Amino acid sequence: MFAVYQDKKTPNPAYLYQELVRSFAKTLDRMGIGIREDGNEKRRQITLHSFRRFVKTTISDLGYSDFSEGFIGHSGSTYWTKKDLEKAEIFRKVEPYLTFLNIVQLERQGADIQSKVGELEELNESLRNRDKMKDDAIVQLSDQLMALTTRMQEIERRQQL
Repeated sequence: MFAVYQDKKTPNPAYLYQELVRSFAKTLDRMGIGIREDGNEKRRQITLHSFRRFVKTTISDLGYSDFSEGFIGHSGSTYWTKKDLEKAEIFRKVEPYLTFLNIVQLERQGADIQSKVGELEELNESLRNRDKMKDDAIVQLSDQLMALTTRMQEIERRQQL
């Protein structure tokens, strides 16, 4: 399979990864959740890669797609150039969504977000209505100004005669 060391001092990354995968699989089995995929006795439903996909998707769905790329290790991400403080601030925002330990809090946050979305939708509708009223008022004033201008021109024409 893989040699433990690339040379006498450097561990082989492929070997270390395979050891990590084996340890993870044993942990899943001990927890009773080491379920295999349908029709494939070698592949499990939960893998290290499925966690990686979950993290990428979750962070992207929160609106931090570029950050998600850097977070999972893609070196071409623009977030590799961000300062550590900026990255830490964004991580603080997404961390609760990556945590499995407090389901009640996550559900509460989801409900809070839904109520805020509802409030924003109402505000948006209110602003649209206000803009429409203002647009209608501007059109009416414009029509009145045109009528007054026409009338004024008629009066000036009569006075010149």
